[in-house]
Amino acid sequence: MRCVIARFPFDLTKIEVEQSMSGITPEPATGVCVTIDRRTYPVMQVGEVITRQNRRDFTSVEMHRALTRLGFSCHDARPVTPDWDARADEDALGW
Repeated sequence: MRCVIARFPFDLTKIEVEQSMSGITPEPATGVCVTIDRRTYPVMQVGEVITRQNRRDFTSVEMHRALTRLGFSCHDARPVTPDWDARADEDALGW
């Protein structure tokens, strides 16, 4: 499928994107993310890998649009929850 990212046309297929991202370790999920082969990647990381362009050259909206058209599931990153209970630390300090 022909996608325009950062004013450049790319002929991408879902299989090519999956192959490009295999073996790539996902960065911490922030902002808009995409699920590829049961892994969650930030769309900007995927865009950098498949276009070989700097992340400053395209937007997450462009990548979201292109990846959705290719059939991927895009979503917002899950909020990070702390591993510890903040109230428990207050009790430890005696405040």
